[in-house]
Amino acid sequence: MPTSSFLGSQLIHPPPFTTATRRHHYPTVTMSLNPNTNPITALTNLLWGKSLPPNLLISTARTAWSAGWHLMMSQLAPSNPSTGGYSRPASQFRRPTTTTQNLHLYVGLPCPWAHRTLIVRALKGLETAIPVSIAGAGEDGSWQFKDTNYIPTVIPENSNQDDYLVPGPDKANRCKTLKEVYNLRRGGYNGRSTVPMLWDCDRNEIVCNESYDIIEMFNSGLNWISSNPGLDLSPPPLKKRIDEWKKIIYPNINNGVYRCGFAQTQEAYDVAVNELFTTLDMVDEHCRYLCGDTLTLADVCLFTTLIRFDLVYNVLFKCTKKKMIEYPNLNGYMQDIYQIPKVAATCNLGAIMDGYYKILFPLNPGSIRPVVPSACEHDMLTRPHNRESMSSVVKDVDMLVL
Repeated sequence: MPTSSFLGSQLIHPPPFTTATRRHHYPTVTMSLNPNTNPITALTNLLWGKSLPPNLLISTARTAWSAGWHLMMSQLAPSNPSTGGYSRPASQFRRPTTTTQNLHLYVGLPCPWAHRTLIVRALKGLETAIPVSIAGAGEDGSWQFKDTNYIPTVIPENSNQDDYLVPGPDKANRCKTLKEVYNLRRGGYNGRSTVPMLWDCDRNEIVCNESYDIIEMFNSGLNWISSNPGLDLSPPPLKKRIDEWKKIIYPNINNGVYRCGFAQTQEAYDVAVNELFTTLDMVDEHCRYLCGDTLTLADVCLFTTLIRFDLVYNVLFKCTKKKMIEYPNLNGYMQDIYQIPKVAATCNLGAIMDGYYKILFPLNPGSIRPVVPSACEHDMLTRPHNRESMSSVVKDVDMLVL
């Protein structure tokens, strides 16, 4: 029995069902079986052709993605519930004290905080005394160790392959992940497994995982095993000034770029980006180094953010008001420090970009890594900076407090 359907007030009886009428009245829709056809593309072509998806689908997808994004960001970058601003968790292992010579440093190359320790370790001549294991960022965001060292595609000029830092195995404990290393300590550990981390191999204990504490220790607390004990990056006459700079640089620049990138509200982003660029504008007008004509720990801390600025933060973290190359003094300052012997070998630019663009899924879902900006290439960073003759007159740091 044929069925009937009601359209308006007219009762319509469909014609008898035959092969001919099927071809005439009911055109068959088929999907391509070409194995090279993307199933999602085929489905969307079937549903709405070349038009944009319906508004309802777009709004539903946006709502779902927004909810998922906030959930992922809450784990990746905890925020202040009232403002949506990024709130960096405090390091749990502070104030290192140890008399052992058997120390081991754990780092990740993308991390600017770990980069500080690598620079001071190199400048103080602690490479032999303090071996390092370099973790790579896993797809889930955790720090993981590779079974073998990979060969870098570009090695900075005058850098030995053995000195150039690349991800590799855990040389101290043979663990697969940094979390496993943290769990080796007495009593275990259930917090965040962060880099840098200084490990006591004799006691199987964490000495410290706060970057500034570690660089202070490397600078003056291990001169008895250092091959360059005469270098002091925090001389007593400059300690107060270094601390003043730290109070400016850390919240507004070092952590400021993260406050921009990890902001979960427009208001939190606006505050962070204004404080970031106001501080960069002020610092750009400063002298050769922050505390005069002497490199200090304050400069090391600023450098590791600046070297990542145009590579990562300008694009991925939405720090778009200016590029570093648009700051004549700061860009030269960055080149100046990069060209200090041993510093360039700590700057694996490819690993830095991979660690952000390929891993921070909530900020870059496609995991596509952009090309290295020309201003950030090694050949550009090693060009003459002509800063040797700059005035060493130190401006009052109080002028720079926001």
